[in-house]
Amino acid sequence: MASPCEVLLEGADGHMARHLSGLAQAEALRIEARYSRYRSDSLVAQWHASQGQPVELDGESARLLDIAERCHALSAGLFDITSGVLRAAWRFDGSQQAPEPAQIAALLPRVGFDKLRWQPPWLSVPQGMEVDLGGLAKEYAVDRTLALLRQACACPVLVNFGGDLAVSGPRADGEPWQVGIAAASPAAAPGVADTATTVLALRSGALATSGDAHRHFTHAGRRYSHILNPRTGWPVEGAPRAVTVAAPTCTEAGLLATLALLQGHHAQAWLQAQGATHWVSEPVTEESTTG
Repeated sequence: MASPCEVLLEGADGHMARHLSGLAQAEALRIEARYSRYRSDSLVAQWHASQGQPVELDGESARLLDIAERCHALSAGLFDITSGVLRAAWRFDGSQQAPEPAQIAALLPRVGFDKLRWQPPWLSVPQGMEVDLGGLAKEYAVDRTLALLRQACACPVLVNFGGDLAVSGPRADGEPWQVGIAAASPAAAPGVADTATTVLALRSGALATSGDAHRHFTHAGRRYSHILNPRTGWPVEGAPRAVTVAAPTCTEAGLLATLALLQGHHAQAWLQAQGATHWVSEPVTEESTTG
């Protein structure tokens, strides 16, 4: 999951705790092995290697593609799982170098969900294009892991994968879980823990956060966010530093948070229109840039 993962349990003895943690670890590793873009043996890598030939997807993968397709349509193309190829131009690795417009223009023909051929359960990924489920898989893994643990034990559980989390219900004493939302500080050094500025009482459901506090750079006086508009290839203008959303499932919360960021200046208004419970950091204004 490329992030710290934890499971909090209440009322489980040592044997049960070890059993549950093993289940959680196995499920997280299973989903990562299937959908990680960093693995050459993942299902995603197999789709890319098909050279445009149809590949039959299993039920789980087909459901994720269906979600991605719906989000692409609902967002008017802003949520696009094919936009990962833009990483070839944008590197948020400390290099602080903005790409040339020509680099972006050369990549844009390889971006666009509508260029995939998705006729469930058959998927064809045109040669040179990629599918990146990073905007779905971690939150989905939280929901899947929580479901497995609830089947195995009635004890209260909190599953937290990199700050995206879900709970089985209130704690053993009936009180809510206390969850802190970290400050989206652009000055925080890599590896330094953020300070929680808001503490939420969570009795049920999930929270997910999307933001760019740790994935941006400033070049020639301009701030470049990793939140990219797949239609232009350039950072979304005016996106908040971070958005946290509460929803019944982590998958839903994560999608709402991501879709909100893609609205840029209109993120808060968009979330209000959805009726979503949310927390939005201070948006980026003057330093934002587009190509």
